[in-house]
Amino acid sequence: MSNYIHVPPGSPEVPKLDITVSEREGPGYRQGALQLLRRLRPHWRPEEVTLQLFTDGITNKLIGCYVGDITDDVVLVRIYGNKTELLVDRDEEVKSFRVLQAHGCAPQLYCTFNNGLCYEFMQGEALDPEHVCNPDIFRFLSDIPSPQVLQEEMAWMKERLSNLGSPVVLCHNDLLCKNIIYNKKRGDVQFIDYEYSGYNYLAYDIGNHFNEFAGVNEVDYSLYPNRKLQEQWLRSYLEAYKEYKGFGTEVSEKEVEVLYVQVNQFALASHFFWGLWALIQAKYSTIDFDFLGYAIVRFNQYFKMKLEVMTLTLPE
Repeated sequence: MSNYIHVPPGSPEVPKLDITVSEREGPGYRQGALQLLRRLRPHWRPEEVTLQLFTDGITNKLIGCYVGDITDDVVLVRIYGNKTELLVDRDEEVKSFRVLQAHGCAPQLYCTFNNGLCYEFMQGEALDPEHVCNPDIFRFLSDIPSPQVLQEEMAWMKERLSNLGSPVVLCHNDLLCKNIIYNKKRGDVQFIDYEYSGYNYLAYDIGNHFNEFAGVNEVDYSLYPNRKLQEQWLRSYLEAYKEYKGFGTEVSEKEVEVLYVQVNQFALASHFFWGLWALIQAKYSTIDFDFLGYAIVRFNQYFKMKLEVMTLTLPE
């Protein structure tokens, strides 16, 4: 096979150690692994290192190395099978490893040695045939827009939404239903949880609120308010605003129409923001919630809604 795999610029170099690890279990087998660990984990005490044969495959041998009973940090030592280089181009294998690592699709490659390589142990479950047919497993990455698509959509929204004329005001930015408290006795509502509050476009806050009609745990966008309900809501909002400002309570059809267009187009930005938020949460959060699935839902709704709301135009 020709050498065609291109390693991205800036990818970490992989040290090559002049060490040979015996394939046979015994003192030589352990001695070779410990030589590698002296370079990769110099703080590990050799007498405390446990070696576990993870698999004795038909091509390679894989050994897990860790200290004591702690398996949070496991160095995998893969010993190439004898003469497998006759069929496998090991230099191209390392290039592939580095490419996948650079894109977050592979464990960290620590080093290569004369007859193998060392890499990071990945926590998780090795799949069986029934798993790979499960849509919850195979659909995730393909349903997440690529970084290039996300950047293009971000630029498009910036150009489109910033020209809608929506004023910038102090917004809550997270008006899901549970953040609105209704006091029946007093006949009023108050808001809680201000961690996302800040200055933003007025239409974004309302569009975000309308999106939250669909819920969070079991999202149902058929609950997104229809035009009639939105117009009632927006008219009440404008009447309350004008009354507070001392402008009376008369609201024209044109004012409602303008806000309707602004709100429904800014609702796109809400889907986009919470989709990105969910991707970050999926990587770092310890909360038991399907953040990746939620990101897919929000991005899917973004593209579906974009086709619908971008036909709306501001009245003359």
